[in-house]
Amino acid sequence: MFTGLIEAMGTVRSTGAGFQVESDTDLSLVRGDSLAVNGSCLTVTGVKKNILSFDVSPETFRRIVVPVPGARVNLERSMPADGRFHGHIVTGHIDEAGIVTKKKKTSGFSEFSISFQQRSSLLLVEKGSVAVAGISFTVVSVTRRAFVVAVIPETLKTTTAGEWKPGYRVNLEFDIIGKYVTQAAQAARSSKSLREYLEQSRRS
Repeated sequence: MFTGLIEAMGTVRSTGAGFQVESDTDLSLVRGDSLAVNGSCLTVTGVKKNILSFDVSPETFRRIVVPVPGARVNLERSMPADGRFHGHIVTGHIDEAGIVTKKKKTSGFSEFSISFQQRSSLLLVEKGSVAVAGISFTVVSVTRRAFVVAVIPETLKTTTAGEWKPGYRVNLEFDIIGKYVTQAAQAARSSKSLREYLEQSRRS
């Protein structure tokens, strides 16, 4: 599990069946550790100095924005059991790719409008949480096809958000709590009654 607080940035050195990423910071990783790369949870399969290797499954490749060699990526180690919870619950499982559609500077902040697939509209709420390229954000506002996040100067400096502009594609992970609530509500709606649904859940 992750929190959406980026610890370091890296540069993609090669792609193919997986990635090789050179980290700007020594994250003290070993083979088998989990690392979120632009929000996607990957297993470290090799460490050579600050070069990290990852194998990537076809399902992960299908879901994520595949970085090209030279691309900058956000890195976050998995959260230790006794760690502090800074952002929100981030699983590292990407739901879809979004597209930055607008950038606006206001009062020292930058606001980004990011499009998403309409089928995901129930998973975003104003003042709720969303992970964009692995970064934990609070949703400023949301419509049926786009949401807005406000980015502080520190985040622009220490993450890939400083490179975002219209047309930039980003990994999106919606709040896991919202996913479970939405699924339960949809299942209850399709049942004869909410009580019947809850009784079935209790017995199973």
